[in-house]
Amino acid sequence: MQVPLTLTQLDKKANDVRQDIVRMLEAAGSGHSAGPLGLADLVTALYFNIMNIRPDEPEWSDRDMFFLSNGHCVPVQYAVMAERGFFPKDELKTLRKFGSRLQGHPERTKLPGMENTSGPLGSGLSQAAGYAYSLQYLDNQRHRFCYVITGDGELNEGNIWEAAMFAGKYRLSQLVVFIDRNNIQIDGSTDDVMPLEDLRGKFESFGWHVQDINGHNMESIIDAAAMARAISGRPSAIITHTIPGKGVDFMEYDYKWHGMPPNSEQAKEALMKLRTLNGKITPGHMA
Repeated sequence: MQVPLTLTQLDKKANDVRQDIVRMLEAAGSGHSAGPLGLADLVTALYFNIMNIRPDEPEWSDRDMFFLSNGHCVPVQYAVMAERGFFPKDELKTLRKFGSRLQGHPERTKLPGMENTSGPLGSGLSQAAGYAYSLQYLDNQRHRFCYVITGDGELNEGNIWEAAMFAGKYRLSQLVVFIDRNNIQIDGSTDDVMPLEDLRGKFESFGWHVQDINGHNMESIIDAAAMARAISGRPSAIITHTIPGKGVDFMEYDYKWHGMPPNSEQAKEALMKLRTLNGKITPGHMA
């Protein structure tokens, strides 16, 4: 069984994951930077603390399920899965290569431990809601949870709100969705493209329990997930406020990095930023 990591250890894991994301994207020469970097803390917390999983037994019948709805952010999932032991870390360098198991969007049948295929935005929440319905009403497996990550730009998709209605109607208390509220999408800020607020009120109107958290605070992430698991009779939405491009100052908050990878010089600079926590520590003092 995985020994629980301390908050400090989780933070370090997330920083290692961010470095792997940069290396992967540089090697691939294509892919998305901002979202995966912003989600590193959340996905690290899910795989190393929150979810009940067995990397050496990915089809374990009692496992929790994870659905990445905004599939273009999959580099962060690959990096965390490799860190957790689902597959060798050397395989990360094959991202988006022909024949690789690590394609630009996740494919369920390609990789053990990958629970859903996502590419078209808006479908992941429906997939998870269907699975949660099965657990709750057909299989009577009340101890298992379905965790989902959606992007805030993805909430423009009507399918999301159909799934939200379905989950509310059937009181899917084993369904927990983290909304990555990073305020950008490919064409600009979410407020400019399609304003989302009052986001809390919208989900509450569908019968959901809603929390707002800092998506870079490990303790807040873990506590929010525990609260969601304790809620009965309602699905849970956790509005997770993140910084796109987190940890690399020239990427942070810039929507142009939504779908752009770093070149070799940018990757070198980004890795230095991450290793030194954006200059807070000097290279000579790095562990």
